[in-house]
Amino acid sequence: MGEWLDSLTTWLGMHPQWLGLAIFLIACIECLAIAGIIVPGTVLLFAVAVLAGSGALTLWQTLLLGYTGGLLGDALSYTLGRRFHQNIRRLPGLRHHPEWIGSAEVYFHRYGVISLLVGRYIGPLRPMLPMVAGMLDMPLGRFIGVSLIAAAGWAVAYLLPGWATGAAMRLPLPDGFWSNATIVIGVLALIVGLTAHSSLRGHRWATPLTAVLSLLALFALLLGWRHLQPLDQGLLTLIQEQRGSHLDRLMVLITRLGDFTTQLFASALLCGLLLLTRQWRAGLFALGALLGSALLNTSLKVLFARDRPEILLEPLSSFSLPSGHSSAAFAFFLVLGILAGRDQPVRLRLTWLLLACLPALAIALSRVYLGVHWPTDVIAGALLAGSCCAISLSFAQWRAPLAALSPQIWWLILPASVALLGAFALWALPAALQRYAY
Repeated sequence: MGEWLDSLTTWLGMHPQWLGLAIFLIACIECLAIAGIIVPGTVLLFAVAVLAGSGALTLWQTLLLGYTGGLLGDALSYTLGRRFHQNIRRLPGLRHHPEWIGSAEVYFHRYGVISLLVGRYIGPLRPMLPMVAGMLDMPLGRFIGVSLIAAAGWAVAYLLPGWATGAAMRLPLPDGFWSNATIVIGVLALIVGLTAHSSLRGHRWATPLTAVLSLLALFALLLGWRHLQPLDQGLLTLIQEQRGSHLDRLMVLITRLGDFTTQLFASALLCGLLLLTRQWRAGLFALGALLGSALLNTSLKVLFARDRPEILLEPLSSFSLPSGHSSAAFAFFLVLGILAGRDQPVRLRLTWLLLACLPALAIALSRVYLGVHWPTDVIAGALLAGSCCAISLSFAQWRAPLAALSPQIWWLILPASVALLGAFALWALPAALQRYAY
């Protein structure tokens, strides 16, 4: 595998004109039934994304190629299932490995449409679920809608890290950038790894451990952010390189989702609906996480008084550390992710948390893109939100785990939250575009 991968990346490095096609095909194969299990697509995607980030392709070209390739893989798998139905079990590969389709079928029967969203991030299930959806006659329109959403988050999660690595290797970065990046990535990986390990082992102290680790990392960052300036300068340069007028409107729209007013009303709506439906413990958990994040963020901003980057024509007056948009967005979406994972297997709960982090990460990155926060500001905001959510969840589950919310309650929460976030994001958008001009 190593020699073959080296040969492929070397050839693509010498022939960059084929790199776009390679990303498209690898993304397609990674999402294609049977082939996606056999071919190590995740490793290949990272490798070709690194090459793309080295100057061959822009970030948006890379993401678009991966997105469309993933959509094609989904479509082919779905068509295969609709064409053969139950006879698909006789195809080569599935005939000798019935467990490949068996686990995906059980998962689809249990979670329905949600399985296509969550299973996208579970390796063995990703290429099989679209085929199972076709085999079980899932309506085409519904499948297309879910696939469009799932493929977008998947493309970002699987291609952005590799592209960023390639771009960082290409740019003239400040001295100390790589040592800073190694420390920060190592700490974040340690938190995620220990959290996942303790959760998979079923340890009762998994949530308190997450809270402690997040708090320790947060305060280490708050005390040492001056030593991370090479990382901040390098990442800010990397992200600002991608800025253009055609993306400003989208990024301002995304950043509006994390504005104070937007998050205040969204949080009040979520807590209010939980309490009105008599989900007392879930409501108190959400209230503790959201209110705790807001109060702690405000206090830390005043305490550390860090200035914002000097990029905007009219810099914002408030301090930047931690990022209020980042902490509010991560707190809100993590609360939704935690509630969505109640009474489900550990792997599925962790996948829900991953899905919850994607919109929050988009809001956080929009702040760096617009030049109103340093990268460590948004990392601190995410750590703050994660620690507050873990602390609040620990208290809410002191005697017994939180119960799952009924589908009827979710049909109240999700449409109302989406409508409110969308309305506030679009409201006063022209003024926001002028405010974030550079």
